[in-house]
Amino acid sequence: MSASVYIINAFTVALFGGNPAAVVPVESAMSDELMQSIAAQHNLSETAFAECLGPDRFNLRWFTPQKEVPLCGHATLATAYALDYRGDWQGETLTFETASGEIYVKRSDDGLSIEFPSVPMTEIEKVAAVEQALGVSVISMHQPEEGAWQMVCELGSQAEVEACIPNYVALADATTLGVAITARGVSTDFVSRFFIPQLGINEDPVTGSAHCQLTPHWAAKLGKNELTARQLSLRGGDLKCELKGDRVQLSGNCRLFAEGVLHLPSAE
Repeated sequence: MSASVYIINAFTVALFGGNPAAVVPVESAMSDELMQSIAAQHNLSETAFAECLGPDRFNLRWFTPQKEVPLCGHATLATAYALDYRGDWQGETLTFETASGEIYVKRSDDGLSIEFPSVPMTEIEKVAAVEQALGVSVISMHQPEEGAWQMVCELGSQAEVEACIPNYVALADATTLGVAITARGVSTDFVSRFFIPQLGINEDPVTGSAHCQLTPHWAAKLGKNELTARQLSLRGGDLKCELKGDRVQLSGNCRLFAEGVLHLPSAE
C-alpha cells in the first residue's frame, strides 16, 4: 500500500520559513494507529490526513508526533495548498470536516484564506508556575471558556516576547495546555510565540490554532477586526487575521518543499 505525501511550509513565502507540515491525501480512512505512526515518522509539529468525501469536501485530521489534536491552522493551510496543487480542489470554496467543526478555505490575494471558529477567552488568575517556567513577567493570562487546550499569556512588549527562553521541562510540569505568549508588535499589530512541550513540540514555528484565540483577544484590545500578525519563532511566519463574528479568518502563503510516496503496511 502506498500514499502520496507533501511537505509544505505554511504562512510564509520563504522556502525555509514558516511552519512545515506533512500532508497525506488518502483515498479511504486509515486507522488511527497508522496515522499516528506516520506522524511520528515525519516528526514534524503536525501531519495532516485528508480523506475525500465529495467534490471540494474532505475529512481532515491532524496528528503531532505524539497524539491527535482538535485543531491545527498551519497544517490546514498546507493541506489546502496541496489539494490545489494536485488539482483536487476545483471550485471556489474548499470545505474540511474536522473535530472542531467545518472549516472553509478560499483563494485570495493574500494566498489562501481559512475560516475557523473563533475561540473566546476569559482572563484567569495567573499561574505562578507557568510564569516562572517562561522566565518573563506576564501581564495577564487567558484561556478558552470551554474545551481549553491552549492558553494565552500577554507580555509587555515585543522585545520581551523575543527574549523569552522557557524552561520546557518546567513548563510541561506547570500546565497541560499549550502556551502562547503575545504582545503588541512593532511593525505588526501583534506578535506571538507558542510552546507545547507536552506534545513533543517545544516551540511551534507558526501556530494557526493559537490565532483563533489571539485574534479576538487583540481585536478587542485594539478596537479593530482586521489585524496583521507575526510569529517570532526562528523560522518566522506572517498572518493576516480578521475577526468575522464568531469566525476567525486567517490568510497566508505556502511554499512546497518536497513531495514523495509513503510505502505502508498492506495489512492496515
